[in-house]
Amino acid sequence: MLIPQGDLDVLTVGEALVDFVSESPAPSLQEAEVFRRHQGGAPTNVAVNVQKLGATSAVVAKVGIGAFGSFIKAQLLAAGVTTDYLVMDHHVHTTVVFVARTSGTPDFEAFRAGDARLSPGDIPEAAIRRARVVHSTAFALSRQPQRGAVQRAFSLAAREGKLTSLDPNYSPIVWPRRREAIEVITELMADTTFTKPSIDDCHRLFDDDVDPERYVDRFHEMGAEVVVLTMGAEGMLGSFGGKRTHVPARQVEVRDATGAGDAFWAGFLVATLDGSEFERSLLFARAVVERKLATVGPLPVSVDRQEIYASLT
Repeated sequence: MLIPQGDLDVLTVGEALVDFVSESPAPSLQEAEVFRRHQGGAPTNVAVNVQKLGATSAVVAKVGIGAFGSFIKAQLLAAGVTTDYLVMDHHVHTTVVFVARTSGTPDFEAFRAGDARLSPGDIPEAAIRRARVVHSTAFALSRQPQRGAVQRAFSLAAREGKLTSLDPNYSPIVWPRRREAIEVITELMADTTFTKPSIDDCHRLFDDDVDPERYVDRFHEMGAEVVVLTMGAEGMLGSFGGKRTHVPARQVEVRDATGAGDAFWAGFLVATLDGSEFERSLLFARAVVERKLATVGPLPVSVDRQEIYASLT
């Protein structure tokens, strides 16, 4: 795989929002009572995690100009993320999401606002040219005009020879029209290098329960070059170049699963851009996820990626 040049390792396009995560573990939002504010949004989390791993990132997203939008920008700047392409729009409110902290797939409720108003005109060609990887999510694809913004970003990235990654984090809570979701995601997969569905994503998107190998086949058939299926305690199944690789999960005390997928994405993309072979990138991503699962809240401020490489087995 040819790794492109650029002074930004990862450019994320999509939702920047405020997560209110329950302070105590709760199986659902009905049981959650006290919440703590965090910068959130899957693409934005990936950008922050990339910086924590010692690489470079930027975000293209839309927020309001009020307290929540200012909070997000301050958090990104503190993490070292480039905010040149963060649109602060006085016509919109910043999106907020309430999340129940859990060791499994979190229960959440989203109050969509500014994030979904990102438009194709908000995608700067200069940002795409600077990037080595352009990353986005199904959450961002679920509404217009943000869908068009992501489609434009991936089209430009393909034209410029950049790598692209799509998180198919489909949820009927966010995108009730499942058939439309499959059509839109399939169309974008034609310009997608990497995709990492979780087994829960597959169950929600395809509304069935089949062999994991079949789910991997489906994403290849959609057009993705590299597919990594994460399966919780069953580990992960990676597929690239006609070869399937199973990486088992290791025992870890799960303190908080919120954002685990975003930690995986950051680890996998950084290792890939470092020139790691596919299996080594999977092992690196697993090690990053283990650190996230053992931590309440986001990843630690700084993660020594050379130490992670040295620990890989």
